[in-house]
Amino acid sequence: MIPLIIAKKRDGMELTRAEIEQIVMGYVRGDVPDYQAAAWLMACYLNGLSDAETLALTEIMAASGEQLDLSGIDAPTLDKHSTGGVGDKTSLVLIPLLAAGGIALAKMSGRGLGFTGGTVDKLESIPGYRTELTAQEMIAQVKRIGCCLTGQSASLAPADKLLYALRDATATVESIPLIAASIMSKKLAGGARHILLDVKVGAGAFMPTRERAETLARTLIRIGEGAGRRTHAVLTDMSQPLGYTVGNALEVREAIETLRPDGRAHPRFRELILHLAAQAFTLCGLEPDLESGAARAERLLKSGDALHKFQQMVEAQGGDPCVAENPALLPQAPLVAEMPALETGYVAQVHPRKVALACLQLGAGRQKKEDTIDLAVGVEVLKAVGDAAQAGEPVFRIHARTEAQLQQAQATLAGAIAISGEPVQPVAVVL
Repeated sequence: MIPLIIAKKRDGMELTRAEIEQIVMGYVRGDVPDYQAAAWLMACYLNGLSDAETLALTEIMAASGEQLDLSGIDAPTLDKHSTGGVGDKTSLVLIPLLAAGGIALAKMSGRGLGFTGGTVDKLESIPGYRTELTAQEMIAQVKRIGCCLTGQSASLAPADKLLYALRDATATVESIPLIAASIMSKKLAGGARHILLDVKVGAGAFMPTRERAETLARTLIRIGEGAGRRTHAVLTDMSQPLGYTVGNALEVREAIETLRPDGRAHPRFRELILHLAAQAFTLCGLEPDLESGAARAERLLKSGDALHKFQQMVEAQGGDPCVAENPALLPQAPLVAEMPALETGYVAQVHPRKVALACLQLGAGRQKKEDTIDLAVGVEVLKAVGDAAQAGEPVFRIHARTEAQLQQAQATLAGAIAISGEPVQPVAVVL
């Protein structure tokens, strides 16, 4: 029977939900060997999946393990997902901000791999912060304070975890229907009635072109709506690092600065936060339009309510809430060095993947899942595209553990910035 299903997909025909379930759940149980599952994935990769097949695959993976039941929460429930990028610390600010504004969020995030940082790694730089909560603990915390921000539950969508590992080993990762099903299976299992998706576009994202990002966004929306969830996607720019910092404790520090009423927030990062918050408040029916949604978010930042909610969340998960008042409690690297601009002009490019590579060389990221990371190290990006720069003025500040790592990162960052003699117009952060 399994070879017939593989042949049917190989020949470009549409599979039924029952046929997809037979393959997927058979693989989870161990009844379908990996070579048959791999052959089926390659057939899906080459021939694509219809909307009906993509939705069926997503729902089957979502139902393969534990699912959060948020029906007892007396507030609109929302899940937010970003496709990831260099310096993407959005969840650290957006989750407490939205919770302070009346939305309930049981947010599960992943670890970093390759050139993107993981929210869970960033959270672990907060002393004592627990990133592993049971489903019961998550729901209880959301009922009590409105949000939690934790690691991905191993019991959530186990079929996706198994199939993703197989896709990684068989060159079938980059199929948009398979990517979308993987993302949305975890969102559906997370139980929220509203889903907000931040799809990154550019050199520092998994989707380098706007065309592919739009295709992914539309696929994600069709899955969400097909599964009965109100779903919205935003395309945002990742042609340069997001914000001032790349690195775990450094990004937590910047998130706190952004939440503080008197803090130094990066203009592009703040604009993104306000736009996503406005989308969330309107999607959940708490505000009539984006303008009033953004105004609500502004009030929550200026009043300190968003920062207070961050402190509540940190304390509820065992972390030290004092980090919000004293970021020096976060891990700090022993070596700090600035890199100057070599010429005067305007910043034309800050290449996100080169900044990410420098952070990897410093020890801030993983090349393999089992790698340990240094939470203290990273890079401050002191200039954004369009900014004026004087020769000798610092453009990067490097936080390093050893002199050798510092020198390696300096060599990489030398090729990460380009200066133009003419003024440069940056790409808008919200596309």
